[in-house]
Amino acid sequence: MRATFLPYALPDIDETDLDGVREALESGWITTGPKVRQFEAAFAAAVGARYTIAVNSCTAAMHLSLEAVGVQRGDEVITTPYTFAATAEVVRYFDARPIFVDIEPHSFNLDPALIEQAVTERTRAILPVHVAGLPADLERIFSVARRHGLPVIDDAAHAFPARSQGQMIGSSGDLTCFSFYATKPIATGEGGMICTNNDRWAERCQVMSLHGISHDAWKRYSAEGSWYYEIVAPGYKYNLTDIAAAMGLAQLAKTERMWQRRAQIAARYTEAFGGVAELQVPHNRADCQHAWHLYMLRLNLARLRISRAQFIEEMKRRNIGCSVHFIPLHLHPYYRETYGYQPEDFPVSYREYQREVSLPIYSKMRDEDVQDVIDAVLEIVALNQR
Repeated sequence: MRATFLPYALPDIDETDLDGVREALESGWITTGPKVRQFEAAFAAAVGARYTIAVNSCTAAMHLSLEAVGVQRGDEVITTPYTFAATAEVVRYFDARPIFVDIEPHSFNLDPALIEQAVTERTRAILPVHVAGLPADLERIFSVARRHGLPVIDDAAHAFPARSQGQMIGSSGDLTCFSFYATKPIATGEGGMICTNNDRWAERCQVMSLHGISHDAWKRYSAEGSWYYEIVAPGYKYNLTDIAAAMGLAQLAKTERMWQRRAQIAARYTEAFGGVAELQVPHNRADCQHAWHLYMLRLNLARLRISRAQFIEEMKRRNIGCSVHFIPLHLHPYYRETYGYQPEDFPVSYREYQREVSLPIYSKMRDEDVQDVIDAVLEIVALNQR
């Protein structure tokens, strides 16, 4: 058994991050300024997007994207119940309704075969999630969206640097929203990015991200700027700071190394667990590059004498942190009471949630840490087989 606790997730921070933040602090620009613009340009180059707008969270990115495509009170947005709170709550910001569609059992992603029947005259957008960093089936999702004239807004909080059929997530499509939260593939503490190739949506997101003013603050207070500005819409306070952007630039430079390490860990887990009847390893696709933000192991509970909760407690007793992704939204009190959902309304989400366990997978893990996780999982399974 490990002598020290292995956290479920840790950011990969080194001297380059510290140097970047120090440089931002010493420059005098600590709010939105030149570092943010550099980060936007670097991220655009990394994913192949024409426009990028840095914001303070992926939640903000999705809210601005929905506003840009015109979602209003009474509208509907098709999305998944198998996600974090933010994906549906941004729809509720408009007093619009999130219309849940169940997931594919193998991928945890929105099931494209169920989207068409959820479209109504009130539908204004489709909001898929790339769960764990495995790209959703965008070709089929876009096929439905285009038939009905609907924009697609990707919740890509997990999906950097993911690829689908050779294209980076964020390089094509309508609007793609990334997260730079502390546990994400690149971390700025808090932060997010909108990617789009549509100039009208990009301009609207940019204006609405900072109070709806026509010129942002760093231009007003720099030598090239002017004191004069105009409020053109009632916007929001969603801008990213230069301090966070400086860290983002340092993280972006390490993307390939950090991804390669997560992919190595995922491969070790899959090799160790792939032949164990009590376990189901995560799905992957040959035409994709999985970002491996999460390693979502599933327990075949009929073959075990313990529950998922007990399994996690046994891992904790062995000094290894785990998590669960996700408690489906329709099970939470707000959505259950507002819309009258029952657990079985989305049977695949409900079933798979009850047996999912997320194992540690982050680039700072040592080989010994990975082996400790493998040994713990296999030991627990061996001791609790039916």
